[in-house]
Order: sequence, then structure tokens, then C-alpha cells
Amino acid sequence: MRKILLSCLAILYLSVGYAQSLYDADRVPVINIQFKVTDWSKSLDSLKTRGLKERLVATVEIDGKLYEGVGVRYKGNSSYKNPRKRNKQKLPFNLKANHTKKDQRFEGGFETLKLGNVFMDPSFVREAVSYEIARKYMPAPQCNFAKVYVNGGYIGLYSNVQSIDEKFLDDTYGKSNGSFFKCDPEWEDVLPAPAGCKEGEYSSLTYVGDDTKCYSGWYELESKDEEGWKDLVGLSKTVSLTPDAIPSKLNIDMTLWMHAFNHILVNLDSYTGRFSHNFYLYRTPDGLMTPLIWDLNISFGGFRLDGEKQGELTNEELQQFSLFSHFKNKNPKRPLITNLLVNPFWRKVYVGHCRTILQDNFANDEYLKVAKKMQSTIKDAVKEDPNKLYSFDDFEKNLYKSIDIGSTTIIGIEELMKARTESLLKHPLFNGKNPVVSDVNHVISGTKASINAKVADALKVWLMYRQGPAETFKQVEMTASSNGVYSISVDKPGALQYYVIAEGDRMAVCSPERASFVFYEIK
Repeated sequence: MRKILLSCLAILYLSVGYAQSLYDADRVPVINIQFKVTDWSKSLDSLKTRGLKERLVATVEIDGKLYEGVGVRYKGNSSYKNPRKRNKQKLPFNLKANHTKKDQRFEGGFETLKLGNVFMDPSFVREAVSYEIARKYMPAPQCNFAKVYVNGGYIGLYSNVQSIDEKFLDDTYGKSNGSFFKCDPEWEDVLPAPAGCKEGEYSSLTYVGDDTKCYSGWYELESKDEEGWKDLVGLSKTVSLTPDAIPSKLNIDMTLWMHAFNHILVNLDSYTGRFSHNFYLYRTPDGLMTPLIWDLNISFGGFRLDGEKQGELTNEELQQFSLFSHFKNKNPKRPLITNLLVNPFWRKVYVGHCRTILQDNFANDEYLKVAKKMQSTIKDAVKEDPNKLYSFDDFEKNLYKSIDIGSTTIIGIEELMKARTESLLKHPLFNGKNPVVSDVNHVISGTKASINAKVADALKVWLMYRQGPAETFKQVEMTASSNGVYSISVDKPGALQYYVIAEGDRMAVCSPERASFVFYEIK
């Protein structure tokens, strides 16, 4: 009997405890922030504009529960600066529970709350829907919405996104002491690189030299050990200069899932787009640096700069956005794309991941069902929001149609994805004789495990296996029999986690399809 095991993060999210959490999708918590000063916004502005991460102390009440001595600051780059320039009152907040009380945590053990002002998204749901999709394939934060009051006045409805921090890492990987970087620095803190550094671009992992100071302008070290910079330099050097050695430094599969997600959803405010940012890197217990997706508020074409075309992409260009951006032109400033997809096998796995995301969420209109449910949950709170950046009419329309917000046009989510899905489903890579995997099973004999899978239309079939999350997956080729069953026997000294990859001439198909985030397990 086989078992399918979801990664530890997925199990956690499906648990009863999480279903009742601060981030429950059906819950809209009420957050009251009480400052002792009346000019709190001016004080927060002053800290933010001076590039300080100091905080203003407040009492915070969440659904009736009080938290004293909470540290509050404004957060964000464009989401702060653009509304502030237009004298808008709805600015994004960062709330730290243990600012003055070391052991204090918000409900569920969370140290930090990140409240977004839904900038550049009249629909309100781009971020929440995007995270809902991402969590099927990779570790990603929880996200819902919260009604935020300050000193008794309703500021508005905010997105409420789980922080990627030590708790997130502990819950996901069982430990949080690996090298940990935020690949999206505070823009006002970026300093010129010292002399001798090569030319790079943002947080693209372009190798710019051996001096760690060459990287400090575009990456923030979140872990305590300064030795983490050596991991980042080593990863950048390998990704840029010796691509064949990338498996020794990087979790390739999680990176391919990130690229597939960004390309299918046209999430250009990411590594894929102009500014090559909005992700974290964490050195997981298997010793590999692993990307963690972040900041999805202008996913679904909300950001129109891809880093290749001069100027914004049109609606049609967003709908037809290539799955091989940067790779087609061999862009040296996007080595995490170009030097992965140049490998034929990894490129086939990437194509398979793209098809999985497309079929799971868009070919069946599941994304639209999720978005409609979210909008129904928050509709009244949006209507009551006195400081929303866009009108209630825009809220109702932008799920479906483009909205002109003055500086740009925000494409409708359905307008983008209906045309995009129809186009991608006809893509030659997704059609023709692609591999089909069925009846994956295993048989135990002593300390050996025989893995079997029925596979059609494959050039090769591979087994990926490991003893546990502290190990990397090993790749071995399976042997075909005359009846289309592929088999292999491997050592099983203890538990075993595995999945199968069927490699075709144009794509590789995984079983389970969401591998390596979901896999089979032998106890």
C-alpha cells in the first residue's frame, strides 16, 4: 500500500488548528491599533522616510484580544510611496508583537503581522488567490483580509499576509537556522557597490564578484550568521558560471515551480520581471538554497514590465506572455532562468509544472471560483472602506475587466487568464504524445524497496528518492519491461520518500504531479 505525503507545510495548513487560525480564508479579523499620540501617521512617516526600521509603540486588539507594547511601522516600497505622494491615508503596516515584550506573540504564535493596502489591485484578491494557488506546489504564506482601525477610526480593509520568518521556516522545514536572505531590499537603503564589483542587476543572482559587499545592496541577510553571505556568493557564482553544478547548491525543483508559477500567472513583480525581486532564499536542512515566493499583490498582470521590452506590456502581450521569457534571448542578467532552462531535462520538468498549474487552476476555472468566494467574503468590508485606493465599482469590475487607475491600466483577472488559458492549452508543448503515468506502487522485501510504475509514451523514466527532508532527492533511471511497467530496486534502511518522472520528447510528467512538494512515502 502506497501513501502520498504532502510536505510538512502542506500538512500543517490542512490541520484543524490552522483552519481556525488568524489566516483562515473565511475569517476577516478586526485589528484595532491604539497609539498614545494623535499624530501617529506623521511619526510613522518620519521613521519611514528616514529609512529607519524603528517602531512606534501601540496597543493592538485583534478580535477582542489585547496585545500591549506592539511595535508598529509602515512597510513597503511602491505600495507606501505611491499612495503617500497622493496624500492617501491607507498605507501598509508591519506589526511586531514582541517589540517590547520578548515572549509575546499574536494568536497562533505569530511574531509579525504584515498588512497590505491592496495597492495596484482594484479587485482586492490578486494576492490572496495567488497564494492559494502557490501553496499547492511550494511553501508559501497564508493570506486573508483584516479590517484595520487606528485610534478608533476605520482605516480600511487590508490584506493580511503571513510573514516569512523564523516561525514560517520552523513550521515548514523543522528548523530556522540556515542562511536566510530577503531578495528585495528596502530601496532607500541600497548603496552603490564598492569598486571592483562586476555589473549585475537587482537580486538576480548574477555573479558580481567574490567580495560579499558586492551583494549587500540587493540582498538582506535575515539570519544571524554573517557566514550566510558566503552561501549567497557561492550560489551566485555557481548559477552564473558553472550551471552543471547547480544541483549541489540549489533546490532546482522548487525553483522550477517558482518560475512556472510566475510565468503562468504573469507575475512580473518577481524574479521574472523588470526588478528581479520579491523572493526569499533559505538554506534548507538538505543543504540547498531554496527560493520562497513573496509579495504577490500585483500578480495576474498587475505589473506590466518584464525586463525585456522597453515600456509596459499591452493587454494582448500579457495574455500571450511567453513561458520562456529571458531564456529565449539568453539574458545573462537572469541566470536563474537561462542557466536552468538551458538544461533539456530541467526544461522538460518546467514545462510539465506549467501544464500542471494550468490544468489544476485555469482550465477548470477553479481560480475564478476561489476569487468570487473571496470577493463575496469581503464585499461589505470593501464597501465600507473609507480610504480604499479604488472605487467599489472598480472592485466589482476588475475581477473580470480592465480598470484605468490613471497612471496605468490594471487588466481584469478573467480577461487575462481566459484568453491566456485558451492560448496555452493549444501550445505545441502541451499537446501530442506526452507521457502518461499510472499505477505507481512499491513492494518491500527486507531492506529493499521495489518501485514500479506503468508509463506510456516516455523516452526515459526516473525515480527520485530520499530517506527524509535532511537529504536531497537522488535520481536513478528505472528499467522498462515488455508490458510498459518501469521498475527499480533501491535500498530502504528506514523511511523512504519518492516520486516518479516520466521524460517525454517535449515535457516531463511527475507522479504525483505536484512533486516534489507532494510525494509518495514508505514508512
